[in-house]
Amino acid sequence: MNAIKGLWAVIPAGGAGTRLWPLSRRAAPKFLHDLTGSGQSLLRGTWSRLTPLVGDRFLVVTGAAHEDAVRRQLPMLPDDAVVAEPSPRDSMPAIGLAAAILERRDADAVLGSFAADHVITKTCAFETAVQEAVVLAEQGELVTIGIEPTRAATGFGYIRLGEPLVVDGAEHGRRVEAFVEKPDAQTAARYLATGEYRWNAGMFVVRAGTLLELLAAGHPQMVASLRTIAANPGRMPELWPTLPKIAIDHAVAEPAAAAGRVAVVPADLGWDDIGDFASLAGLVAPSSAHPGLRILTGTKGADSSDSTGGVVVVETTGLIAAGSGRTVAVAGLEDIVVVDTPDALLVTSIEHAQDVKKLVEALVAEGRTDLM
Repeated sequence: MNAIKGLWAVIPAGGAGTRLWPLSRRAAPKFLHDLTGSGQSLLRGTWSRLTPLVGDRFLVVTGAAHEDAVRRQLPMLPDDAVVAEPSPRDSMPAIGLAAAILERRDADAVLGSFAADHVITKTCAFETAVQEAVVLAEQGELVTIGIEPTRAATGFGYIRLGEPLVVDGAEHGRRVEAFVEKPDAQTAARYLATGEYRWNAGMFVVRAGTLLELLAAGHPQMVASLRTIAANPGRMPELWPTLPKIAIDHAVAEPAAAAGRVAVVPADLGWDDIGDFASLAGLVAPSSAHPGLRILTGTKGADSSDSTGGVVVVETTGLIAAGSGRTVAVAGLEDIVVVDTPDALLVTSIEHAQDVKKLVEALVAEGRTDLM
């Protein structure tokens, strides 16, 4: 397809992915890894998916610690297409800085913000949804893409759909009634039953100037600082630490939805954010020799060399990631998760995949920062 005129892809590449420890670490977070066996990292896959939509119009915002790795994985991007933030300030400062930079380059620029660590299998549906979102964004809307839910998930926020929007070129557009925080299991089941809720994947399409206008309504000083940094990058070390740590949902999306300024394009994208090992297990192809077992070998980043060992199993189901060079042998266990890396071994179950974050917190409390 032809690139969409005026659309820029903004890729926030941050986060530690603690529920995927020890594969994902602070120094090498999940977006730098090929977690699904696709042959490319999640970051590189995001770039591949967006290239038909934007051509070479990319802006990646990442942490200073990951800048070199991002540039190695995306060597086709020019120097000014990768912006390093000195410290994590959550999603709003990162996306807001991208908006301020793009506003200076093109007053009419539309940005599409898409996380570096998501998986989308239905690319044609994704391209159609983005095209519709751009049509709505050009009319001054803040637009999100709402994911068709496949289960009563408690790990995602939800979007409550409002009235249909009658806009040529955006036939699926709806008004956003509200953004809803992560629900409990009973509430999530009720959401699913109504058919009027979509998962909030944090994808936003909006004119750069519109985003800054909406942000200025509640955070005028942040906008002033972001525009100053965009005009004079040398002031980043001085101004960046003064910015509040806040997510784009809380800073802009929720108040804008309350004011009737947010639209949604519902879509079935085959989407997943690989939030934990249970999610990852659903994305890895089962072993032909052992149905019910997912095996990953070579678990380092796409720009690193792999050292993999063998996997020997008897009557076992679940997920095994072998990346230390040792042989991993498991017998008689169901829905297990085994992750073997050179300096740490994780053993848990699919059911308790969310508890990996608690293990990370315990390790930090013990001062084991060397494992982070």
